[in-house]
Order: sequence, then C-alpha cells, then structure tokens
Amino acid sequence: MAVDFSPSIPTTPEVLKSLYIRSHALINEIEVAFGNGLNVLTGETGAGKSTILGALNLLLGDRASTEVVRKGSEKAVVEGIFLVAGNKKLEKILAENQIDFTEELPLRREISTKGPSRCFINDTPATLALLSSVGDLLVDLHGQHQHQSLLKVDTHIDLLDDFGRTATRASEFERSYTRLKEAAKKLQDLREQQEHLKEKRELSAFQLKEIDRTNPSPGEEEELEQELTILENAEKLYELTSQLYGLLYEQDDSLRDQVAASSQILEKLERIDTFFKEPVKEISTAEAVIDELAKTIHEYRSKIEFNPEKLEQVRDRLGQLSLLKKKYGGSIEAILEHREHLRKEITFAETFDETLHQLLEEIEKERATCSSIAARLSAKRKEVAQLLNKEIVEELGALGIPKATFEARVSNKVLPEEKNGEDRIVVVKIGGKLYETTSKGMDTVEFYISTNIGEDVKSLPKVASGGEISRIMLALKSILAKADRLPLLIFDEIDIGISGRIAQTVGMSLKALSKFHQIIVITHLAQIASVADHHYLVEKVEEGGRAFTRIRKLAPGHRVREVARLMSGAEITETGLEGAKELMKLK
Repeated sequence: MAVDFSPSIPTTPEVLKSLYIRSHALINEIEVAFGNGLNVLTGETGAGKSTILGALNLLLGDRASTEVVRKGSEKAVVEGIFLVAGNKKLEKILAENQIDFTEELPLRREISTKGPSRCFINDTPATLALLSSVGDLLVDLHGQHQHQSLLKVDTHIDLLDDFGRTATRASEFERSYTRLKEAAKKLQDLREQQEHLKEKRELSAFQLKEIDRTNPSPGEEEELEQELTILENAEKLYELTSQLYGLLYEQDDSLRDQVAASSQILEKLERIDTFFKEPVKEISTAEAVIDELAKTIHEYRSKIEFNPEKLEQVRDRLGQLSLLKKKYGGSIEAILEHREHLRKEITFAETFDETLHQLLEEIEKERATCSSIAARLSAKRKEVAQLLNKEIVEELGALGIPKATFEARVSNKVLPEEKNGEDRIVVVKIGGKLYETTSKGMDTVEFYISTNIGEDVKSLPKVASGGEISRIMLALKSILAKADRLPLLIFDEIDIGISGRIAQTVGMSLKALSKFHQIIVITHLAQIASVADHHYLVEKVEEGGRAFTRIRKLAPGHRVREVARLMSGAEITETGLEGAKELMKLK
C-alpha cells in the first residue's frame, strides 16, 4: 500500500494563487504569489512568518480580535485568490448559499476597529461560519489553528476508506442505507396515517356519504344560477318579448311593414336610376333579418315557463350546494377535491394491512442488503487499518520519531436488544445483533498514537501541538497523499527539535508530498529550504520610525545565500555558500 513518489507523477497546480494582506499586525501591505509544488518561507525569528499564516487563518474563518489591526489603521484586510476548478464539494456548498462558483475564487476578510468584521466569497457577503466551511474544503494548516483535518476524528473513517480503496464499497453502503432510511420514513408516515385514520374514519365516511348524496358536478352551480334568474324573471321576459315582437311584426305600422313600404319605393327608384340597385338588395336583406328576428322572439316567448315548483327546486339545489361549500372549501371544485381525498383515505384504510406487509418486506430485504455490505466493509477496514498502522510507524521512524506506536482503531457498538422488532429499523443487523449505524457503516474509526516507548497511545487530537505534531501530520499526509482531498497543505513549526539527517528526511518527504498537493512550509532548516520549488524570504524592516514585515521571492542566487545563512548563521562564508550549493545539488 506504499505511496508511489516516482518522478513521473505530475506536479499539482497551485491552489492558493495569491495572498494580499494590509494593515495586519506588523504587516503594512504585502502581496505574494505562490506557485505549485513546495513553497518555503524562511526568515529571522520575529520577522513575521507566523503573522502571515495568522492572516491566512483569518481568511479561512478563524475568529479575530481588533488587536490584529495595525496601529493607525481602521481595518485590516486579507484577500486570497484560490484556484478551485473541479472542487465539487465547494461548488455544492456555494450553490446552497446562492454564491457563484468560479474557477478563480476570491475570499476576503475585513477586521474593523469600528464595527464587526466582514467576510466575502466571490465578492458576495458571507457569514464567518460559511467562510470557515469553505476554508475546510481548501486548506489543511498544521500549527496553532483549526484547519487540521486529521485532528478531526470524523475525517478518519474517510481517510481510511480512501487509503484502503474501500470508498466505492462505502458509497454502495451509503446508497443502501439511504434507501433503508427512506423506507423507515415511509413506515413512520404509514403508522401516523393509520392512527389518524382510526380517529377520523367514521367522520370521513359520513362526509363522503353527504357529498355523494348531493353529488355536485363541475359547472353545475353557474348553470343553476342562470336558470334561477330566468325562472324568477319569467313574467318580465314574457312582457318584454311580447312588446318586442309587436314592434317588429305584429302591430299596425310595425317595423316589418315600414321596411316593406320602403322596399317598394326603392324598387320604383331603381326602375328610373340603376344607382338604387344595391340599396334594393340591402333593404331586401333587412326584411329577411327582421323576419328571422321576429320568428326567434316568437319561439322564445312560447317556451317561457311560469313554474313555481321548478323555481323552488332550483333554489333548494343551490341551497344544498351552498351548505356543502361552507363545509368543504368554498367552491364546487374544492368539494370535489375533498371527495377524492376522502375516497383515497377510505381505500387506504381498507388496504392498510396489505400495504404495511409489503413495506415491511421491503424494509427487511433492504436491511439484509445493507447489513451484508456493512459486514464486508467493516472486515476490509480492519484489514486495511493494520497496513496503515505499519506504514505510518515506518514513516514516523524516518522522520525522527523511531519509537512511535500508531493505531487506526476500527470499532463497532452493539445496541441493546430490540424491544418490538420495529423500533430500530435503520441499523445494521448481523447474527441477530443490532449495531449502531451511520451513513458510513457500522464502524467508528479513530487514529491513536504514542511517540515515546512505554507510553499508552492517545487519540490523535489529544497529542501535544508543536514540531512533533507537525511531523506526525507529515507522516500521515505522506502515506495518505493520494487519498487526501484537501489541495493545499501548510506546515508551521515542523522543524522544532530536529536537525541533520532527520531534517533532510523531512525535506524529502515534503518534496515528495508536493507532487500531490501545493505545500507552504515555514522553516529554519537549510535541509528543508534547499528542496523548495519556490523560496520566499520574510523580513522585518524599519522605515519612518516604524517596523513592518515584507516578503519577497528569492531568485536562484539569493536562494543560495539564504540557505547558506540557515546553515551557518548571519555571517555567510564561501565555505557556507559551497555547502549550500551542495545541499541544493547545484554542483
């Protein structure tokens, strides 16, 4: 399971493209562009190297005090540009918070002396919690800070799965577990519906009977109201249609008679002048229209009903519909929807036992599948843990912790016996026993370590911080390099208490690790600085009676001098320069 660090592995592109800091502690204003591979920061003690990382921590969601604002300024500003193409988790969390995802993602933090701090993601205001969540998906920073993924126990199971290539099986389990949860939720809903139906079954049956007895139909109310209006106005309709029929056709000098007389005159005029040919046709049409209209009015009048009994029936029917509307939703459409709902409820109640039986069979089948996957996954994890333990111990020995003990503990928790067979559905069941279960399986994974012979192992998050913990992280990262999903790793204080051969081993481990991650490391050791892909010098200078920190990238010649300084101190000799070149393999 050893990680292959062969030169053929391509170098990972940079993640933190640039960092801008203004008015933060000793920093007046700096901007630095980081490269891919291994980025090393060196400088005298107190120059401000850790101040730069402190500012980066603010950008990643650490809480801040106004004390970090440089004297004479109103606010400190930290901004970083991160290259995040392909980071699906980050894309998802930004989408959930209505923030645009871009391949170059700017993060910005402002600490003000006159108000609350402000956070921005892609120039959009964001909460500190969201900024911290984004930071956790980008950076693993080892020092006095919170972005140490390996110090978060809930990440250990994922790292073990990735190391052992069991992530596919873990995903298979999660899908089965999700289906089991969904089936359990259906069962819960079914039980709740059953209780609800028991309480209102008689009421539902009564309501359905009442609606069916009246049996309303779509559009019926509008038709009845129109019919009611006609029946209530039968006398007026008869009176008006009689009057109209008389004017059109029946009376002496009716409109029909006048048009006929006019037609005769026009015919005489046409015989004298053909100009009146068209008016003759038009008045003939008018005669036909009047005849048809009079006929229609006469027929309508003959059908008018004077029917008090039918009038009362229509009023009674409208009254029934009105009562139903008041009870069941205010409209005929609402009554019909309620009737359909009642029918479904009653049908559901009648077939409940069959539905319940089918769902319980589905649950047992899915739980059997889920349990089978979980058992195989757990066995594989325990096997993989032994391999990881061995490789981590070997790596720690190479990094100067030769008596270390490392344990990736895979444990399971048996639950008390089930009471009724259905109170614990979403759990793994193996050999008649129920096991505490999460979406990751039946296992809990936690890393334990002891760095001294004779000492008991302790949970990794409880190990003291400092150079030792950074080397432990480096060992873990080196073994888990291909598995780790965080693109940027930062190491502070990694060289405390080491020198010579161990320092050189640490440097080579960092170099190998930089093929998989962009790495930024603060160091005082020439052995580590000598293998840098990009070397930055952090200095404290004075100007205008005030001290401030600056950072600059070293050109090859200046790199040699800085490595020589780290080897021999402030006085750089020719021998020191030659030694630096040899260490950097420039000869």
